Amino acid sequence: MNLLHAIVLGALQGFTEVLPISSSAHLLIVPRLAGWPESGLTFDVALHLGTFLALAAYFRRDILEMCLSAVEAAVSRSFATPALRLPFLVILSCIPAGIVGKLFEHHIEELFRTNLLLVALFLTAFGIILGLVDTLGRKRDPLDRLSAPGALVIGLMQCLALIPGVSRSGITITAGLALGFTREAAARFSFLMSLPIVAGAALLKTLQLFKHGIPAGEGLPLLAGIAVSAVTGYISVAFLLRLVQKNSLSVFVWYRVIAGGVLIAALMGGMVR
Repeated sequence: MNLLHAIVLGALQGFTEVLPISSSAHLLIVPRLAGWPESGLTFDVALHLGTFLALAAYFRRDILEMCLSAVEAAVSRSFATPALRLPFLVILSCIPAGIVGKLFEHHIEELFRTNLLLVALFLTAFGIILGLVDTLGRKRDPLDRLSAPGALVIGLMQCLALIPGVSRSGITITAGLALGFTREAAARFSFLMSLPIVAGAALLKTLQLFKHGIPAGEGLPLLAGIAVSAVTGYISVAFLLRLVQKNSLSVFVWYRVIAGGVLIAALMGGMVR
């Protein structure tokens, strides 16, 4: 991985991981179109660590409050308030994806890494689903109304994000909207529940990198990828949470449908292989 690739892919990761447009799809499609080699473990570390730093920085107060609430709930043995329940709902929502990811992540990656047509179809289909739910959902409930069954449903839906083209933030926001939550509540919980998953992935990838060692010449690209993905991720979180306060998610729906449609046409026409 050279410095230019690290910067471009870091920016791509930062924007697309947070926005509901599928980072995995873009990180498969763009290098293929550009004729770049696979990025390998070094960029995987930059990808996950940069995303985690962005989310942790933006939600630093939420993280502190949830830690204090978890301690208070454990000491008092009470879940009487939404604040006391939230950290445990976040943990509950992460369990399904953690299990499914551990069992099937590599198999799913192998299946979709060489099949851009499936990626394009999922990018388009789940964009349309997001648009339908965003339009038809009642969008009334604040995050305080979230219950254990609701958190588990969103967590189960997150398992689909292992498929490139689905989008982790996209499918969890879709699930939240389908359960009747406001766009802001669905988006905020989507980001909060991603923190343990992204942190775990970043830790595992970093340990693997230290075990094998950083390849010669990849230290600077690694740092650049982390920095760029962290900065762009932070900007994207702030942008999305501000957008959903007053606007629909239609811009992302149209982007997904157009991008997926163009890619399908290019693949069917033999312009992309």
